This record gives sequence, structure tokens and C-alpha cells, in this order.
Amino acid sequence: MSASNSQNSIHPKNGLAVSVQNVGLTYKTSIVKRPTLKARLKTIGRSSKHTRVVNALDHVNLDVHYGTVLGVIGSNGAGKSSLMRVISGIVPPTQGRIEVHGSVSTLLALGVGFNPSMTGRANVYLGGLAAGMSRTEIDSQFDAIAEFSELGDAIDAPMRTYSSGMYARLAFSVAATVQPDILIVDEALSTGDAHFKEKSLNRIKELRTADRALILVSHAMATIEDVCNEVAWLHKGKLMARGNPAEIIKQYREFMQVGKSAAANEDV
Repeated sequence: MSASNSQNSIHPKNGLAVSVQNVGLTYKTSIVKRPTLKARLKTIGRSSKHTRVVNALDHVNLDVHYGTVLGVIGSNGAGKSSLMRVISGIVPPTQGRIEVHGSVSTLLALGVGFNPSMTGRANVYLGGLAAGMSRTEIDSQFDAIAEFSELGDAIDAPMRTYSSGMYARLAFSVAATVQPDILIVDEALSTGDAHFKEKSLNRIKELRTADRALILVSHAMATIEDVCNEVAWLHKGKLMARGNPAEIIKQYREFMQVGKSAAANEDV
């Protein structure tokens, strides 16, 4: 099946929000090895770069319905962020098909899409427009976004002067205020101080409705189990299992040989 990504703004309540069909994502990366003196003499005039093929996603099939809060777990390099970027349309799949039925708001990484030279205020408009909001809609929501971010007067300062926590607060505030049909959050809840983490988590819970789909990527198992009603586990680009959060997390811990502990709950 050829690689493609389609969107449809009309969706039935409790119907299909996202369909990932036999999706693969392959990319090449160059590796520069430090040769020994003997090897260097043998390869004079020749390149020492080596190319490695990475299968970030390997024949992944995954449907997400409205009313679902799907947690996506897996170790570093499992393909979680790659899957989110493919679903969001940021990266085209090498093979397979993605169908997205509804509007999407994404929070994939700290400050993605923001212009550091612009003020926080200007970036609210930039982020809102990128998420499909009109300027009038952003005008009506701006005070709510600014209040949620708790930036105060810093909202009118250039974002290059922001700390990582301030970046995270503004990025999350914009993404969570758009009121999308589908909200994708990749590790955004792990940034910021404890107060804002709790506030953001409560906001995610408020967004759980029958006519919205949420996809949450996190290493925090306690958060995933608390918020999500389904969990998908990825490992080396493959979908290993999907189902009840407690059951899938248990399988994942056993696979990773990690016991249940306070530390494991927040970082596996």
C-alpha cells in the first residue's frame, strides 16, 4: 500500500478518529567512525562515513476511536515520537496509510513551531493559526491561554529569554486551549514544575470526552494508568500489545525487567 495521509473534518460521535494502516517509517543516518592510524592510511582519499538504515516504525496497525484516551509507552527509541509525527502529518510514512478524521492539535516537543525572536504573545497567535484557529478565535481565547500559562508580563518578552519551563507552559496552554477533535501530547507533561504538571494533568482530564480522542506519550506509568483508558506498547518500531492500561503496563515492566516502584512509575 502506498504511503499517504488523509484528513476528514467530519466524524461520527464515538467513530474512528485515527487509523494507522500497515505504516512503516525508514530513514538513513550517517555514522562517522574514528579509524586507527593504519586504517586511516589505507583509506586516504576515501570517505569514512557509513550509512545505517533505521526502521523507526515497522508495519504498525492502530485505530483510535473518539472517546479513547490512548497512552503510548515504550523505551527510548521505540518509535513513539516517530508515530506521533506520522499521525500529525509532520513526517510522511515510508509505507502504509494514515487516516485522520477531525481537527488535530499537537504538542510534540518543547516549543516546536515557536519563533524564539518573537514575543510569547505573538507566538500564541502563531501557534493558534498553525493549529487551525482563526485570528478572531485566538483573540477570544488569548486571555485564557495567557492566564493558564501563568507567564504574567513575560508574555510580551521575546521567547528566547524564556526558561524551558516557561516554553513548556506556553506551548501546553496553546495546544490545550484549541479544543481540537484529536489532541496529541508527546512528553509535554514531564516539563515544568510540580504545580504546572498537576495543572496540565487536570486539564488533560477535563479534555476527556466522548467526542474527542487523546493520544498521550509518556514514560510516567502512574500518569498513563491514571489518565488513559487504553495503552499501546511499542518496541523497536513494532506494536507489541494494546489493551487495558494496567495489563499492558504490567507486560511492559516484565519485558523490561523493571519492578513496580515509585521510580519506575515515573521513568520506564
